[in-house]
Amino acid sequence: HVSDMSWGSRPKDPNELFAMGDEIEVIILEFDQEEERVSLGYKQLRPNPFEDVDTRYPEGAIVRGKVVHIIDTHAFIELEEGIEGAIHVSEMSWNKRIKTAHHFVKVDEYVEAKIKSINYDDRRLNLSMKELVVDPWVEVPEKYSINQVVTGQIRNFADFGIFVGIEDNIDGLIHNSDISWSQRVRNPSELYEKGQEIKAVVTEIDVERKRFSLSVKALTEDPWESVNGRYFLGQIIKGKIVDVVGIGLFVELENGIEGLVHNSELINDENFKNEYSVEDEVNVEIRNIDQHSRRISLSEKGAQASAESEGRSVDEMIDKKPSGSTLGDIFDMMNNNMTDK
Repeated sequence: HVSDMSWGSRPKDPNELFAMGDEIEVIILEFDQEEERVSLGYKQLRPNPFEDVDTRYPEGAIVRGKVVHIIDTHAFIELEEGIEGAIHVSEMSWNKRIKTAHHFVKVDEYVEAKIKSINYDDRRLNLSMKELVVDPWVEVPEKYSINQVVTGQIRNFADFGIFVGIEDNIDGLIHNSDISWSQRVRNPSELYEKGQEIKAVVTEIDVERKRFSLSVKALTEDPWESVNGRYFLGQIIKGKIVDVVGIGLFVELENGIEGLVHNSELINDENFKNEYSVEDEVNVEIRNIDQHSRRISLSEKGAQASAESEGRSVDEMIDKKPSGSTLGDIFDMMNNNMTDK
């Protein structure tokens, strides 16, 4: 049987080892008189090379062998007759972009690898090619730092963001939420192209989990840092609806700054999903500003009520600052009083 011809890889065809008319020496493995069958062995005439494999091929040793077979997940390496190693695709390179072994090695190619472990059940050595070189992630903290601006090439897109090549084996991720202060990005491929060069700020380096986080929006100032200097409680402002959700409307006050009008604060609150649309403009009053949580609460009813209390239209009230509503107003009032005196 082909399984008894060689301690090495099982031949696909006996003609690889023998020819008609060859005289060979074999050992009798089994005699079945009833079936009139004699089972013979050829490889059994030589010692099983795997019996002392741990002595000749200890863990950590570097070996060289020929690629004899490849599947998507593994490459099989013949070190000698009867001794075969397997390299999983994840052990071929530190680069996680390699998805199939066919893209990294070829049949009959000679490769070097490091012995990771011995699989006695499958009579095979587990090998690693990537462990012959230094893990590039070890050097990342020495070469890059938080808030550093880097430039890379877009390698791929995902539903959640953009993968950017920083080095050959190092990819950074720009999450959708880190692309823009003002835009709600759901499909980054609509804004960028594969292969395009992009600049971003390093926001996180996690060597243990091999994460390199980047941000495009961090290249510009966060508009929320100075939000309290531009908006105040009671201020009436016109904004654009950017999203209609189950609890109300998200209204853009400026690039990067949005507020929520809860449905209970809408004039047409009962059927608001049909009454309001994205891109519509609404007049709203600022009810609360939470800079830490990046939340601004707005009220359309409040804008209307403030206008009615002063006997004016809402449009006339836009950007009107209530007396004493901010620290700046208090200083202005004090200066005016001193001038009058």
